[in-house]
Amino acid sequence: MNKNIRRFLSRYMVPILFIIICGAGIIIAKPPLSYLTGELARRMVRNSFLVLSLIIPILAGMGINFGIPLGAMAGQIGLIFVTDWGVTGVAGIMLAALVGTPIAILLGNFSGRIMNRARGREMITSMILSFFTLGLYMLFLLYFCGSLIPFRNKKIILSQGYGIKNALKLDVAKGLDNLLNFKVNFAIMGEKVVFEIPVVTILVIAVLCVFIIWFKKTKIGHDMRAVGQDQKVSGNAGLNTDKIRIQSIVISTVLACYGQIIYLQNIGTLNTYAGQDQAALYAAASLLVGGASVSKASIPNAIFGTALFHLMFIVMPQAGKALTGDAMIGEYFRTFLSYGVVTIALIMHAYERQKEIEENRILSRASANRQKVKAKAE
Repeated sequence: MNKNIRRFLSRYMVPILFIIICGAGIIIAKPPLSYLTGELARRMVRNSFLVLSLIIPILAGMGINFGIPLGAMAGQIGLIFVTDWGVTGVAGIMLAALVGTPIAILLGNFSGRIMNRARGREMITSMILSFFTLGLYMLFLLYFCGSLIPFRNKKIILSQGYGIKNALKLDVAKGLDNLLNFKVNFAIMGEKVVFEIPVVTILVIAVLCVFIIWFKKTKIGHDMRAVGQDQKVSGNAGLNTDKIRIQSIVISTVLACYGQIIYLQNIGTLNTYAGQDQAALYAAASLLVGGASVSKASIPNAIFGTALFHLMFIVMPQAGKALTGDAMIGEYFRTFLSYGVVTIALIMHAYERQKEIEENRILSRASANRQKVKAKAE
């Protein structure tokens, strides 16, 4: 029993820690229930798609895809062109996705090929690759847009006549959320709570969940699972491991493109050159907080982790202000935890991996010894 408890605590240490932190934050801050639930619901709708985009590369043994900012950049380019063309609402969102998809496919293919040359170091490679691509993204937006590529909407162009402004107000703001939006009023513990339910956005997230479940059952899904478990055995069985790994990154990058579009249409503004910076970190932290690891992740991990991680984002500044009188203390604390969660999860994965290798080595040695004893006895 003690061994099972220790294993459970080791497996779910990060979620348990975050539940304790969020619980303590709520007790200290005492935020209004209506504010807490409303803000959490908005953040769940805004961020869930991006977090779910990380699952398929983990299935293929690629670890956490810290290269999803490449997909986010593709989505942002699509939104910038749509803003220039003046297309609004759902049509603008669909057109932005249409523009961003081929860019995301190209970037995902490029990223996957690079990662195949850095086996065993995919996560750090994808992270550095996103920084490299950011330079190309800035070059494209700062110098090509408005000069080589004509733009009609001069409001989004810098005063020098080329280059995109730092911040843009999106014409597609709330285009998906407001397509079918219900308000639900009810009371909890005597306090009135108002929920806004963007039905279409939630349906899009649900469709992605169904797609992931279906995808795992397809042949390519089984192939990815096999490659994720053992590349050598999969290669010997006739699977093209390089191609399968690239496919997982391409799918993740395209989904990240769509996720960033959903995220930005919910916010309504685009931070042109830094909007994608935290996409990978916050999505990865949310997934890990939900109890996932870099080798195993599921839809419940993504949904529960997104809720728990963003609950901390809501309560920590208020808790910091209640304790010290300065909300920035809570900001610093949650930033520290964001990076800390990823670090702890990676350390624990390395420890568990090393432990598993050592256990397999001991079992192999014991099996070899038994075979030797049996051979001598015969």
